[in-house]
Amino acid sequence: MTSSHDSNQPAQAKANNAQSLKRALKDCMIRDRFRLSKRIAGASKIKKPEAQAAVFDEIAADIAKSMMDAEQRAAQSRHIEYPELLPVSQKKDDIAKAIEENQVVIVAGETGSGKTTQLPKICSELGRGKFGLIGHTQPRRLAARSVANRIAEEMETSLGEFVGYKVRFNDQISDNTQIKLMTDGILLAEIQHDRFLNQYDTIIIDEAHERSLNIDFILGYLRELLPKRPDLKVIITSLRLIQNAFQNTLMMRQLLKCPVVLIRLRLAIVHFAAMMTVTEIS
Repeated sequence: MTSSHDSNQPAQAKANNAQSLKRALKDCMIRDRFRLSKRIAGASKIKKPEAQAAVFDEIAADIAKSMMDAEQRAAQSRHIEYPELLPVSQKKDDIAKAIEENQVVIVAGETGSGKTTQLPKICSELGRGKFGLIGHTQPRRLAARSVANRIAEEMETSLGEFVGYKVRFNDQISDNTQIKLMTDGILLAEIQHDRFLNQYDTIIIDEAHERSLNIDFILGYLRELLPKRPDLKVIITSLRLIQNAFQNTLMMRQLLKCPVVLIRLRLAIVHFAAMMTVTEIS
């Protein structure tokens, strides 16, 4: 039985150990997890208890810093609205559910359905971007810059803050960036020094139906990477009209045992005097 004197003493802080530190890694930034895990493994081999405890305390401090970075990213204010006229907005809940329940999702729909600009916002609303970047590839540099501008404008943030881009010889990225537009060539280059793509928690491969060498290489690489990165989400967009052929290639059958969300687009022809325009509506 504990005496009253003992019960009034302050509780002694629990010493850090390998098990508790490993459990905390899931709340760290993805980019830090492997490095910290290796340090924990190395510290576990130290024979002297005092020396080992000192190293564990240093690792715990680095884990706390990484956890704080993740929490600060989660606390960043963001303005998310979905334009009602875009067909993808009508499928927003279906897309979000598919992303939550699957590691890989195909979103198929014609140009103008809104998938390029709205998918990163759906991912952000789901909490993606907290532990790593939401990477969003485009086939061309101009597209990467213009899409980044558009998403930043819709989210009412300055370009280079919550939303940024990186292309060859130019980038607008900061420590606050959570949505990163880039060319597929930039992602390929990053693979050379970040083999597990640890800076990302989500990757959106846009315009994958173009089947360029870059896109095919990235998809093949992701096929091998996904089992090693179960926390990584991959969203692939394609034109609806060719999505069946796209999914039926050998590489895609191996990679994409996943749902396909179809975004249907209907065209309404509107006449104004002597001119005619085509207006996209859901």
